[in-house]
Formats: sequence, C-alpha cells, structure tokens
Amino acid sequence: MAAENYDVFQAIADPTRRQVLQMLAGRNLPISKITSHFQISRTAVVKHLRILSEAGLVTSEKIGREKRYHLKPEPLFEVKDWLGFYEQFWDNKLTRLKYVVETEEETD
Repeated sequence: MAAENYDVFQAIADPTRRQVLQMLAGRNLPISKITSHFQISRTAVVKHLRILSEAGLVTSEKIGREKRYHLKPEPLFEVKDWLGFYEQFWDNKLTRLKYVVETEEETD
C-alpha cells in the first residue's frame, strides 16, 4: 500500500496537529514532551507528526537517543496566500456594514 502524501491544508485540518504546530513555534521538542500535552497515545502523536512532516511543516533531528521536532512555517504561506484572496470579501462586508451603521446614525 502506497503512503499517502499530505498537503498543508490536510495537515492543518486536524485540531491536534494545529496544537502541535503551536507547541513547536519557537522551540524544538522531543516526542515525549509533545505527547505529554495530549490525552492520546504516543502512537497517535507519532502519526500526527508524520502527517505534519509529509506536509513539510515539521522536521526532526535525532539528538542522542531522542528525536526532536522543529516547526517549518514556510508551507503555511500557501494557506496565508489562499486566505488573502478571500480578505476582499471580508473587507467588502465590513465596508458595507460601516456604511449602513453610519447612514442609520445620520438619519437618527
């Protein structure tokens, strides 16, 4: 059975993986430290880390007997760019709301 390749969107779709990414922001952690923050098995955490790794969001380095994981935020720029496109719709809605509120205040 071929291994599935995950993209950044699939990787961040899961709340546990998003939490792992937040934990790794600005620091490198061993699997034991990551696992201690969750009420799931070490095997499940390893699976989440594998998915994050396949998406290019984390890397690992063997230091002595432990493996330490590092955040690689660059693939998140793809998400930022994708969301950036939709900001135009949010901005339009907020501009329209502001107009409606200001128009109602002027008529009061």
